[in-house]
Amino acid sequence: MSDPLNAEAIARLSLHESRHFNVQHSQTAHWIVLLSHWNISPGSKVLELGCGQGDTTTVLASAVGEQGSVVAVDPADLDYGAPYTLSQAQRHISEGPLESPIDHLSSLPSGTPFEATVLAHSLWYFSSPALVLETFRAIKQHSKKLLLAEWSLSSTHPSSQPHCRKTDSKSNVRTVLSPKRLTELAVEAGWTLESEKRVQPEKGLRDGQWEVAAVFSEEFEEEVKENVKDERERGVVLALRDAVEVSLEVIQGGAKGVRSMDVWVAVFV
Repeated sequence: MSDPLNAEAIARLSLHESRHFNVQHSQTAHWIVLLSHWNISPGSKVLELGCGQGDTTTVLASAVGEQGSVVAVDPADLDYGAPYTLSQAQRHISEGPLESPIDHLSSLPSGTPFEATVLAHSLWYFSSPALVLETFRAIKQHSKKLLLAEWSLSSTHPSSQPHCRKTDSKSNVRTVLSPKRLTELAVEAGWTLESEKRVQPEKGLRDGQWEVAAVFSEEFEEEVKENVKDERERGVVLALRDAVEVSLEVIQGGAKGVRSMDVWVAVFV
């Protein structure tokens, strides 16, 4: 990259509530840090899988510039998402001042070559490891690099907490895969690991707080009862929830003092 990316300016490109701009800004700053480990050059043609509301998309488009392009893919229904749907968020970005062309799709494009394919905090949304492997193999046919970023299941800061998984759930977190397992799947698909690093997120990134708050909600316990049929497995999930609650006792500020766990950032060729 030539000029440093401006987190504040890029954050304003995404659809957000003005009173919560600090949240949007911290998310954008996080994506910029991840991007610095991938070395995406201006003018690149990039494929992004699991683009969601476009927080990563705007950073990628800003990095590749007007000579580059981004194809952003998300299979979710366009009316999915809150407080803004995918349709609203994607339309807002497309109608904004970004000079880089952005195409929003619901499935992988066929036959189009890319310099790089990015999956940033979207791998746990896959329904199974088999689907991750299938996707990695499909990407290999059309992309020179595979760029991954996912929660590392490890923490540098003592206030970081592992995120709890909602077992057999249709929510966002469906398949928890460690960096080691993701690397194994990528290698099985024909990729070679070029570099990897664990990055400690800034304090302003609130994903850890959101995940911890979610497991203490009434909805979480009801979902566990509904989806985890085996009594022993259900006991394990609820015991892990209780362990998270106990761990908050030594964190200053309790749940509000929780920091997000480290992020694994990798480059495959």
